[in-house]
Amino acid sequence: MSLKSKLQRMKGHLSLENDKSREAEQVQAALQGGAAETAQTDAIVEQEVQTPDQTAQSDIPYADRWQSMQARPFVWEDEHVMIREVRYPLRQQHGAYSFAQLHDTIAAWEASGRLHPLSAAGKRADDLLFFDTETTGLSGGAGNTVFLLGYSRVEGEEVVVRQHFLPAPTAEVTLYHSFLEQAKQSSHLVTFNGKSFDWPQVRTRHTLIRDQVQALPTFGHLDLLHGARRLWKDELESCRLAIIEQEKLDVYREDDLPGYLAPVRYFDFLHSKDPDVIQGVLRHNEIDVLSLITLYIHVSRLLLMHEREEVSQEERYEIARWYEALGDGETALQAYLTVAHSDHPWSVRAKLAVGHLYKKQKDWKSALHIWESCMSSPGYVPEEVYIEAAKLYEHQLKDWEKALHYTRHAYEQWKKRGSLLRNRSKAEELAFQKRIERLEAKEDMRGML
Repeated sequence: MSLKSKLQRMKGHLSLENDKSREAEQVQAALQGGAAETAQTDAIVEQEVQTPDQTAQSDIPYADRWQSMQARPFVWEDEHVMIREVRYPLRQQHGAYSFAQLHDTIAAWEASGRLHPLSAAGKRADDLLFFDTETTGLSGGAGNTVFLLGYSRVEGEEVVVRQHFLPAPTAEVTLYHSFLEQAKQSSHLVTFNGKSFDWPQVRTRHTLIRDQVQALPTFGHLDLLHGARRLWKDELESCRLAIIEQEKLDVYREDDLPGYLAPVRYFDFLHSKDPDVIQGVLRHNEIDVLSLITLYIHVSRLLLMHEREEVSQEERYEIARWYEALGDGETALQAYLTVAHSDHPWSVRAKLAVGHLYKKQKDWKSALHIWESCMSSPGYVPEEVYIEAAKLYEHQLKDWEKALHYTRHAYEQWKKRGSLLRNRSKAEELAFQKRIERLEAKEDMRGML
């Protein structure tokens, strides 16, 4: 290790008020182990042994502008990164919710007793690190550099946003030293597509320097993109965070820098070193990590309080499907029934789903009751309703006459739909004909007995 690097390691423990003789003693202690003394030691001590802030400020272009942006340097050996820190009171409103409602959300998960991938039961607010990155490209791979690690977290009575910014590619080790010291204080990441993109990018870059930095923490991970797509993929034009903010969270950005311009601005910064160039990227990332808190509160409220009137029937149906996929049939059934008993256009598909749940429970009569009520609904009834009813009558109740009746109805519905869509499958038609022939044969055999 160079003499300069060793002195940098010591600088947090040295005081400028010490006289030169004390500085020389400390320098000699740092150089034990065979490092050669040189005639330039005194000069190096005077030039290099400074407090961290003094060292950084003397080497940073536009240091006053960084300071006005609430950013300070973090120095490790010969390199520095900038850490921008912004604090908000818990009562601060960000869109439809205040940050303080995160505590209520965690308490609601705890009280519900429900098992869900987004549950915060058993966690504290500061366990959740609402995390997002900015990178030099939108594709993965080792050539894609993470130049901004941003997150928000509840700390006491405040929400703190911290952004660890890479001012030069050579400072990547320093970037991860600064970030990991803070990140390891939490146990779970909350991201928006972080499982597929952000965190894998961090792992890839960390692998390249893993011998020089501490290991990555083993985080739990709550990814909100998965939930957003489950809830709104058929409702919103896109499940991008900016669209969800406007349509669901009442968050409206003004003069926001589009995310795809972040790499361009970063490369401009590397050329000019002017922090004003990157300020829009920092602000964009700041809103992202604050909106993750609001989005987590909102999605959790939908999942836990889906019986409320303000939850749309489309959302309630998708919530039911989510719980059904997780094996929570009782919660799914209650949500489906609310949609099924409404006059919403999705009531038919909800009745079909309710029948499937009853069928799983071997409650044949309840399943038939809900499906036959569906058949009497005005408008188009999917052939699947008739098929499912026919299956129960054939295999469970041995009523082949009704099974044949409903199979023929299903076949007619299929032909109408196929005619409209011009998409008739020969295999599907053969399956209908085979089912009808089998049931007709059973009816004929019963008539002979």
